[in-house]
Amino acid sequence: MAERKRGLGRGLSALIGDAAPVAAPATKPDDARGPDAMGAPPSADSGSGTGLKTLGIDQLQPGPFQPRQNFNADELDALAQSFAKSGILQPLVVRPVKGKPDQFEIIAGERRWRAAQIAKLHSVPALVQPLSDSEALEVGIIENVQRSDLNPVEESEAYQRLIDEFSYTQSELADVVGKSRSHIANLLRLSQATPAVRKLLVEGALTMGHARALLGHDEADALAKRIVSEGLSVRAVEALVGDASGVKPNAKASAKTNPRTAEKDADTRAVEKTLSDALGLGVDIRHQGEAGGTLNINYTSLDQLDSVIARLLFTS
Repeated sequence: MAERKRGLGRGLSALIGDAAPVAAPATKPDDARGPDAMGAPPSADSGSGTGLKTLGIDQLQPGPFQPRQNFNADELDALAQSFAKSGILQPLVVRPVKGKPDQFEIIAGERRWRAAQIAKLHSVPALVQPLSDSEALEVGIIENVQRSDLNPVEESEAYQRLIDEFSYTQSELADVVGKSRSHIANLLRLSQATPAVRKLLVEGALTMGHARALLGHDEADALAKRIVSEGLSVRAVEALVGDASGVKPNAKASAKTNPRTAEKDADTRAVEKTLSDALGLGVDIRHQGEAGGTLNINYTSLDQLDSVIARLLFTS
């Protein structure tokens, strides 16, 4: 079992320190301004060593510790358009490849690297760090989770790897990735889902709420197909599962237990659930008709607040 690297408690922030986001100029290969204007800032050092560098696209290669298994083509195209217009704001994190001078393995930022190629950029900003295999695995997982680049199954597997290989507790995971403990626990429970349900989760045909309702059900696969074909909501699935088990939900008792939820319609509660699952934090929507309303996101630490702000400001 690998010893957990001290100092990674806040994910990449502890690794890259005060390195500021870098805006890479949006230029194409035939740009007349020369090689310094092709995807990374002229001031960045492209020589050997560690730190912030300008690296050529062909100097980089995907690493073996990438928890992300699926790269959506439409999202890559959109990201490429953003790079072509505004440049790359966040440098990749890479490490030198042993025995291959001037070659680097991507630890965090493979999606940005792929999009940069689509945008026909010649180079990208990258932070070079001499990470060990265990450190590379840990940083790669944490960075992807914090950037919301993983589907629920990938995120679940990433958490399990951090627990198995770095002895994290669920509480420590929540602090590191800026999620609630209940979110961590719910994601880890996905290991109990059937392969068919997990596949539909990866494809986006099922939500986390659907998958949780199906956990442990004898007819989970059949119900999953019905959810997809009939477009069943999470509440409808919960009712079906409850009926099958002989458990009838007590709406009146539920309303007394949670009066704030009782006064909201099903659509509002569904949106709250979707946002809560995506953020891993408590979400409260107070809709007031034509007057608008409020959206509250509840956090319990500054790390969680930092994570929400970063995801709102930097989607690439």
